[in-house]
Amino acid sequence: MPPTSPRAPSGSESKADVVCIGETMAVLSPPDARPLALQRALALAVGGAESNVASALVALGHSAAWLGRVGDDPLGRRVLEDLTARGVDVSAVETDPVRPTGVYFKDTGPEGTGTYYYRRDSAAAAMDPGLAGLPLLHRARVLHLSGITPALSDSCAELVTHIISRRAVPGPVISFDVNYRPALWRHRPAEAAPALLELARGADLVFVGRDEAETLWDTRTAQEVRGLLGPGPVLVVKDAGHGATAYGADGEETFVPTPAAQVVEPVGAGDAFAAGYLAAFLEGRTPANGLRLGHLVAAATLSTREDVPTVLTRDTLDRHLALDNEAWSALRLT
Repeated sequence: MPPTSPRAPSGSESKADVVCIGETMAVLSPPDARPLALQRALALAVGGAESNVASALVALGHSAAWLGRVGDDPLGRRVLEDLTARGVDVSAVETDPVRPTGVYFKDTGPEGTGTYYYRRDSAAAAMDPGLAGLPLLHRARVLHLSGITPALSDSCAELVTHIISRRAVPGPVISFDVNYRPALWRHRPAEAAPALLELARGADLVFVGRDEAETLWDTRTAQEVRGLLGPGPVLVVKDAGHGATAYGADGEETFVPTPAAQVVEPVGAGDAFAAGYLAAFLEGRTPANGLRLGHLVAAATLSTREDVPTVLTRDTLDRHLALDNEAWSALRLT
């Protein structure tokens, strides 16, 4: 690919509680549960792990920005329009005149929803450490990144390392969702486990699924993940329908079971959980309430084919957060 000359981002005066950094793509989805190969028309939307988190945070009442790169094409414009409509600040996003906006397809079927990504040499793959110098990042309370980004390209890996390991943006809490995607690491599979472990150890707050931690690091319990990462970061280990465990910097362990919920599609549920926990963190809530809010927002995503759900009203959320442990364990979300 030839060198790029991105349009200079604006946003020099913007401020957000949370800045989420990564790739957002156009999403093409079947309108029903039939497999992709049988469809004659697809619905166009946008999605990406980090912008999903930003969108859910806005829905929960917090200011959030998404920072990344899109192509100077109709899909890039759709990404910016949709995120702006959700209330996400996109003023610092770079537009690439050469590289395209990434695309992925959803494929529904009896075994669940599959995803097919077309993002090689995308505009986002050209992200580099220069993004860390933008004023928007330095004014945030939290910077949220994921393990997807360092798998996109060498320059993307350098950006994430620059922010997390080298602390190029002093001040904000660094939040990191491991978000292991084997397909993105297929050309260098042996690098995934050590690279993601180093980043997790360098962050202030880490989200990881118990199953992906087992795949990456051969840890079988939340406590083993805690031992592997060490005492540095606050750690949240998600265990699907079982529950989630948080470990504080002081070593305190908090477990909250997953409430029963309808599952239509799992795509985006992990992002929703992270947004719920981060919202509780911004509000100064307890770790238990952070895990509960994470479960509630994730359940809303599980019940829809949308990557970003319609969140329950704050009154309803607060009523659920105030339940005693017995009532929470009996909660059924429909």
